[in-house]
Amino acid sequence: MFSRFSTPAAVALTLAVLGAGSAQAQTAPGIDVITDSLTLDGTVRSVLDSNPAITTLDELANAASGRLAQAHTGFLPQITGTATYTRIDPVVKLPLAGEIFQLAPNNNYDAHITAQYLLLDFGKSDATVKVAESQVQTARDNVTVSRRDLAFNAAQVYYNILFMRESIKVQDEQIASLQAHRNEMQKRVEGGVSTKFDVTTTDVRITQAQNTKIDLQNQLRNQQVQLARLLHKPGQADIPVKGRLAFQPQPVDLNAELAKAFENRPEIKLAHDAETSANLQARLIERSNMPSLGVGAQVGAKNGYLPNLNQIKPNTVGVIQLSVPIYDGNKNKNQRVEAAANARSAVARTQDTQEQIRSDVRQAANNMEFSQARYDNSQQQIAQATDALTRAQGRYRYGVGQNLDVLDAETQLAQARLARAQAMYNYTLGQYQLKRATGEQIWK
Repeated sequence: MFSRFSTPAAVALTLAVLGAGSAQAQTAPGIDVITDSLTLDGTVRSVLDSNPAITTLDELANAASGRLAQAHTGFLPQITGTATYTRIDPVVKLPLAGEIFQLAPNNNYDAHITAQYLLLDFGKSDATVKVAESQVQTARDNVTVSRRDLAFNAAQVYYNILFMRESIKVQDEQIASLQAHRNEMQKRVEGGVSTKFDVTTTDVRITQAQNTKIDLQNQLRNQQVQLARLLHKPGQADIPVKGRLAFQPQPVDLNAELAKAFENRPEIKLAHDAETSANLQARLIERSNMPSLGVGAQVGAKNGYLPNLNQIKPNTVGVIQLSVPIYDGNKNKNQRVEAAANARSAVARTQDTQEQIRSDVRQAANNMEFSQARYDNSQQQIAQATDALTRAQGRYRYGVGQNLDVLDAETQLAQARLARAQAMYNYTLGQYQLKRATGEQIWK
């Protein structure tokens, strides 16, 4: 959400987003230069491209997909090949009919292939797969949330730059008007019609306007530095941005926007993901204390068979194994208590997320409504201030008004223009705030 500023010329937004890559050309080793001015869409896409934070989340999603693939292996047989050599000293030897009879060879060789397959586990493997699938969906939704937040922050800094430029333009117009007024007064002083005091007073106002412009230029430079950081180009002081601040009102149907938010907002999807994961985890815990039935087979060759102990002979082994948990110290019981609590917590989190979404949509709609009212009011103020300035200049020109009236009118006109720029800026950010609140993508 965007903030209301204490003065029309003040912008104080804190962006906590990691840097991003953008379209670039190499001019020399270690020097990156963006070859063209960035539009809003270009700025957002450049920030999203190759962003380290997004890359991290993408890889976490890939890791979750890997865990899902591992979970599927529980439905497949496991085959292992083994070869061993064992030296035994001493071995049992028995005298028999005048000969020494050896019961086992000193050198033992064994090579075999073992195959194991789980026939029945009462749904444990299936529950494991379902949990892994839920984790994959959560990881993907996290990527969507991060991309949305990063795109919104990129739009914020883009419009901050346009707002600073518009504010500087207003100050330039005020300075030019004051300087023209000063030149006219200087001629009146030289003609003996006015005093030097009027010129000095106007110089003070010009200096004040120039100081305001310097502050705005500093804020513009800081926003450009912030954009360079978002574009992962901290060494580039001035990122070229093109575009102008414009007022483009749109109708807002609050009920329709709320319905859209509940359908598309990634946070609600994450909340439902958490509910699903908690329920699946509880199901997995329930199944983990069930019996399991498996079969195995082994085929290979080894020595040690009588009467020729050193002769290697083929051998086979078959096994059927039933494992039944009897007592685990109430571990499974306590795990079920924990899983039930996590499931209730996930439901409560979903309810809280729904309330937060309602609040976000309503706040965005309110900000747009009141920003439009401020814009309409500023338009009226500009008309009034322009008329007041024209009348003050005319009265002063004919000697029936004071220079201070002209200077005050100039200041009021500049403030009205800044208020209009502020209203345009707030309304525009309100539109993107509404898109964010309803889950609408702001990048193409």
